[in-house]
Amino acid sequence: MNILDNLKYRFKNAGIIEKLIYVNLAVFLLVFITNTFGFLFQSSNNLLIEWFALPANFDEFLSKPWTIITYGFLHTGFLHILLNLVALFYIGHLFKQYFTSKQLLNFYILGTLFGGVIFIASYSFFPALQRVADNSVLLGASAGISAIFIGIATYIPTYELKFPLIGFVKLWIVACIWIAIDIIQIPAGNAGGHLAHIGGALFGFLYVASASNKELEIFKPFKKFFEKKEKPLKTVYKSGKKPTKKTTPKETFNKSKNQQEIDKILDKIGKSGYDTLTKNEKDFLFKQGK
Repeated sequence: MNILDNLKYRFKNAGIIEKLIYVNLAVFLLVFITNTFGFLFQSSNNLLIEWFALPANFDEFLSKPWTIITYGFLHTGFLHILLNLVALFYIGHLFKQYFTSKQLLNFYILGTLFGGVIFIASYSFFPALQRVADNSVLLGASAGISAIFIGIATYIPTYELKFPLIGFVKLWIVACIWIAIDIIQIPAGNAGGHLAHIGGALFGFLYVASASNKELEIFKPFKKFFEKKEKPLKTVYKSGKKPTKKTTPKETFNKSKNQQEIDKILDKIGKSGYDTLTKNEKDFLFKQGK
């Protein structure tokens, strides 16, 4: 198996998070290859950036409407893509513990779309940005990642993450810090980019919040993309009667007690994560799973 076949095999069998990482990395390499050819032919424009980055000018966007999505897969700096993909890897796997692969992909795509809408609207509305709209473009996966992170933080706000030297911190606090960093950096530079991140985060929050709030029905058309599809139960017909085993009151009591303990441990995992379990709790859960 050559390198190309190996890459195809890995991509085909990878999960949705790994596939998004592979696509972003592939596009990142293409950007640098295009830069090389641009240098050799003395061209100052990168064709990939020119055609797939989201322009801030609304009239220019109308001529390239696909950029409202494609910008979410473009990166030009090593540190930029490194931070984004590391965040996508860890946040994505936390998201996947509670949602499906399809839901993660839709959060990424729709978060990118909403971030792009906020980006263009900002350059049309705010005077500080209007004067540089013709020379500004948006690229990067941050808006889509923000949608995923704020979405899962809204769904399990009391879940705790463990940080070195700090300890356990609730997810809603980390989410607030995540958004605050973008807000305070708006005057420092890349204002449109930070506003796009906030746009993606806003989508993640409003969509998850709307699931339990009837007043937020603006996302109702999108809900069909996020609903979990469950396979219908199969009906099995058997001939004859199978003798049933009578359960003694003591066995019933033991099963009920064990189930209560399992429910208690699972609730603790849901709130604080598996790593917070004691050794006895882990051993008990392992024995019950046999």
